[in-house]
Amino acid sequence: MTDLQLQALGLTDSHLTTFNGRLVHQGIESDLNGLRQAAKSAGFDFAIASAHRDFHRQKAIWNAKYSGLKPILDHDSQVIETAGLCDKAIVEAIMLYSALPGASRHHFGTDLDVYATNCLVAGSSLQLEPWEYEHNGPFHEFSTWLGNAMCEFGFYRPYDQFRGGVACEPWHISHINYAQEMAQRVDVAVICEVISQHDVLGKEVIVSNIEELYQRFIINIADTPLT
Repeated sequence: MTDLQLQALGLTDSHLTTFNGRLVHQGIESDLNGLRQAAKSAGFDFAIASAHRDFHRQKAIWNAKYSGLKPILDHDSQVIETAGLCDKAIVEAIMLYSALPGASRHHFGTDLDVYATNCLVAGSSLQLEPWEYEHNGPFHEFSTWLGNAMCEFGFYRPYDQFRGGVACEPWHISHINYAQEMAQRVDVAVICEVISQHDVLGKEVIVSNIEELYQRFIINIADTPLT
């Protein structure tokens, strides 16, 4: 594979730089700093819960959920009971909130899970669940501001609503131009190849259903806004 493909798969950090202790794509640093400063001016302490996540970290998350070591949540943040589910159903349940290793947009360094630290209720911890960003949630005001401001700095929400694949993730923002550039390096064949080469649990059912999974969960995202 080329270095550019390895970047998009989370198998090299050659495209990354450090921003406030997080690894991000070097091309988004200026826009990200502009968004952070705008948030500060609006009264929000902009923070990144998750930025770049490499292939091996994503694989660990995936395998923990597939094996039952970590819970799999449904749309209502309730734990799914996987006993009796077929392998394909388990894969689909995981992909509601967690991407396949090699197919996570967090590999790109262009996608971030964000929140405002000064909106977090004292004594509580960040969950990254939809209710936190909805009406009466602690980040509702921040989320509303973010939705209006982020496009100016080149960001948008790829998972702005449920489309039958990935759940709505109001905390997840993506740099429009650089994320598109990275996504073009990863297709069905590349994803199959990297999954086949690593100890990803459920790889057989993943590879045999990759076309459907690719269409439903990987490219089934919001259109990028005009800039």
